[in-house]
Amino acid sequence: MKLEAVTPFLGKYRPFVGRCCQTCTPKSWESLFHRSIMDLGFCNVILVKEENTRFRGWLVRRLCYFLWSLEQHIPPCQDAPQKIMESTGLQNVISGRAPGGAGEGQVPGLVKKEVQRILGHIQAPFHPFLLRLFSWALLRFLNCVFLNVQLHKGQMKMVHKATQAQGLPLILLSTHKSLLDGILMPFVLLSQGLGVLRVVWDPRTCSPTLRALLKKLGGLFLPPEANLTLDSSEGVLARAVVHAAMEQLLVSRQPLLIFLEEPPGAQGPRLSALGQTWLGLVVQAVQMGVIPDAMLVPVAITYDLVPGAPCDVYHSLVPLGLWTGALAVLRSLWSWGHSPRVCVRVHLAQPFSLQEYTTNARSCWGSRQTLEQLLQPIVLGQCNVVPDTEKEQEWTPATGPLLALKEEDQLLVRRLSRHVLNASVTSSAVMSTAIMAALLLFKHQKGVFLSQLLGEFSWLTEETLLRGFDVGFSGQLQCLVQHTLSLLRAHVALLRVHQGDLLVVPRPGPGLTRLARLSAELLPAFLSEAVGACAVRGLLAGRVPPEGPWELQGIELLSQNELYRQILLLLHLLPQDLLLLQPCQSSYCYCQEVLDRLIQCGLLVAEETPGSRAACDTGRQRLSAKLLWKPSGDFTDSDSDDFEEAEGRYFRLSQQSRCPDFFLFLCRLLSPLLQAFAQAATFLHQGQLPDTESGYTEQLLQFLQATAQEEGFFECADPNLAISAVWTFRDLGVLQQMPSPAGPMLYLSPTFTSRENQEKLEQFIRQFICS
Repeated sequence: MKLEAVTPFLGKYRPFVGRCCQTCTPKSWESLFHRSIMDLGFCNVILVKEENTRFRGWLVRRLCYFLWSLEQHIPPCQDAPQKIMESTGLQNVISGRAPGGAGEGQVPGLVKKEVQRILGHIQAPFHPFLLRLFSWALLRFLNCVFLNVQLHKGQMKMVHKATQAQGLPLILLSTHKSLLDGILMPFVLLSQGLGVLRVVWDPRTCSPTLRALLKKLGGLFLPPEANLTLDSSEGVLARAVVHAAMEQLLVSRQPLLIFLEEPPGAQGPRLSALGQTWLGLVVQAVQMGVIPDAMLVPVAITYDLVPGAPCDVYHSLVPLGLWTGALAVLRSLWSWGHSPRVCVRVHLAQPFSLQEYTTNARSCWGSRQTLEQLLQPIVLGQCNVVPDTEKEQEWTPATGPLLALKEEDQLLVRRLSRHVLNASVTSSAVMSTAIMAALLLFKHQKGVFLSQLLGEFSWLTEETLLRGFDVGFSGQLQCLVQHTLSLLRAHVALLRVHQGDLLVVPRPGPGLTRLARLSAELLPAFLSEAVGACAVRGLLAGRVPPEGPWELQGIELLSQNELYRQILLLLHLLPQDLLLLQPCQSSYCYCQEVLDRLIQCGLLVAEETPGSRAACDTGRQRLSAKLLWKPSGDFTDSDSDDFEEAEGRYFRLSQQSRCPDFFLFLCRLLSPLLQAFAQAATFLHQGQLPDTESGYTEQLLQFLQATAQEEGFFECADPNLAISAVWTFRDLGVLQQMPSPAGPMLYLSPTFTSRENQEKLEQFIRQFICS
């Protein structure tokens, strides 16, 4: 078979990803962009050779890892605890000039000892020898586990240039795919000359012994007292210490890494409450003038497969300890000899100014309504008009020091977090396993020949690149597909047929759930088209039978207003954690973007209604009298508003031969989530309520798993999808949360106790599902 090199890996057509928002940060968008970024290639961070040291010789080649770790620059940490103790805010608490301090019955000396205890819980001074020893051991471990750790040299140079030019502290805001992220990112930045990175860790994931080790390596931990109520003296003191430690860190310009996503495997919201708390401390330091500004850098780390052994640790409530971590390392080293190694990509998006964002972002906030106000009347058939307002959906509570901020600042932190997480996800490269999982799950669940799979892998790679997303792999096509199938061999069966070809079949059963999780990494690249395709399916559901031929569906005229309404309904239904829309972008602008994408990819074709003036005919549009006498320099209103309003535009489904398959593929990208929602609506009359939120979620998950065994929809039998369904139904008013002596309990809303309304809800969801 002829080997074809995949086009983007020849240095051509590779898109630049990660530009900051031009609406919220126009100055950063222009000044902090590295013009020659595309001229620089990639480097393998863990590839350390003799050339990376100052020495040469046969002995150096054997000790290059050790010599490299000795040559890393580790800046001294001078008197940081003493400077924290001398900070103004902390001294006010110790002396009793602030509420909760020693002036309320406590001895200043005892308060000072308590401050030192809390500070020891938060951080510890760097231990240079331990850092160098750990870097050497980590370098050897990474070379055993990973094939490579790729970093774009242009992105790194852009961050270096922004840091040196502005002289401001660097705050890296990252996605969170693996517990290994917290030690991989400091290693990468230390090797690139950015110094020792301070990393925010979740105390729930680490044992006390592991926390003590991580603090000596640059880890930061939020003390448990900081989560107490605002009127608690212990909480006030702990928050004052945290603020003082953050101020000292920012003033000393130490780079800081904050994870904006919950730890991997955590069942719940995508945005991390802990990450928003630390980001709130940075925002407050800038607002109080402790530092003039801070440079924010969205970061993403992507893996072919998340390295693996701690998979069961993620879902357990037991913190990760030293022995558990050591066993995980040994298990990874053992699996290295029995399975192909994976690839990793680290992405650094364009830096932007926090001060500029806070100045410009507040003007973008408009009125919002809850999901119950927006969608429930339409679901029940009581209203047909979608309100002209945005959806309010916050799934991360304000906890810890974030409560000390004003309500407006809390809103700023939440929307900044969503904005940065959107940039991180957009800049993430799509790995080969995500493309392969999507092809096998949504196009060829019954099997496909390897010769055909090669062509479709190349096609989907090109489609991903055309949408402005990068890919995290390179090489010859056949080698790429072979490597990807070897990584997925636990979920894929290869059958040799007599023609000499191979039949690739995804294994039925729970392995499909794993493929669905991998394919979700591809969804951001096709999300607009997937939302549009499901909206078109919902619009045609009442006109054409779902199993009807494509030619019959293409006869129907689809008006622009109907498409807008259907897209808006689906946008309101889908969770905010999935969409990750930028807060500065309205839903109506996104509707137009979805429609434009459907036209660009060839699924929709403009159709003129009989007797109407052509949409492209602007010559016969009559100008209003207002426009005729308007002064030429008056730009208070758009000229387009003064044309006579043309009739609505209409569209048809394209009849090209490739369109039916592509349309089904786009619809199926959202099918795991929508199927889970539909099954949750079916489960309403079977669930045992009242129950706690976790208890009802467990009931729903068991129902999804039982239904998967019967009907084969294993891709929706996922704990995270069950939680999304329960939380969405709670926002929609289907489930109500009431206080009780045993804690908050979920009840079925009186509106949805009737079977008729439950069927209306299920029918509303199923209109967007294409089988």
